[in-house]
Amino acid sequence: AQWRYGIEVLTEQPGKPVLKFEDSLVCVNEDWTKAQITLFKQCREAVHKLLNAVLLTHLSSRNALEVHASLINIHQTGIMFIGPSGIGKTTQAELWLRYYGAEIINGDRVFIKQEDETFWGCGSPWHGSSPYCLNKQVPLSALVVLKQGTNNKIRRLLGFEMVSAVISNVFFPTWYPAGYDISCQTFDALLRSIPVYELSCRPDEDAVKITEEAVFGPRI
Repeated sequence: AQWRYGIEVLTEQPGKPVLKFEDSLVCVNEDWTKAQITLFKQCREAVHKLLNAVLLTHLSSRNALEVHASLINIHQTGIMFIGPSGIGKTTQAELWLRYYGAEIINGDRVFIKQEDETFWGCGSPWHGSSPYCLNKQVPLSALVVLKQGTNNKIRRLLGFEMVSAVISNVFFPTWYPAGYDISCQTFDALLRSIPVYELSCRPDEDAVKITEEAVFGPRI
């Protein structure tokens, strides 16, 4: 068995892998278009975990990725704030809401979907401790990797540093080789198309201003 994202992957089972969380199992068909969840005891967390795993796997072969991020819509374009739990993703999104009237689509888990040359940031049913959970999508303008700091600084990331900063926050279905391969291609295309910034910041208005200027240019 393997462990990924808190889920046990029973790879030694006949046929496709079986995913297990606590006492609950999910079995799928060959192309991950159908799934059956078996609950041996009522557990809401198990349902959420396994449904999430099924959905991200199903979408992986359809040029979509799930990312640990918050997503805002500002003037019909999207900015994603990327980072692990507790880094301040929802806080940054709320600062944009407070100072610029941005719409918060999700505060914790976001899907990115590639359609031709456009990458869409999409809401999901999973939002962690954040209250923001809208069924909306918006074309992406930037990915912003968050770091906590004593001063507000933002810089463009390139090359290996960019890949390393983003990839640890992307969920890859390693238990589904076809979907995993396409996810890697989608990830590569994303980083070639959408600029990535590192924002080291305090939770204040200045962090919003320097990010706006970096992404959209200085106001005239």
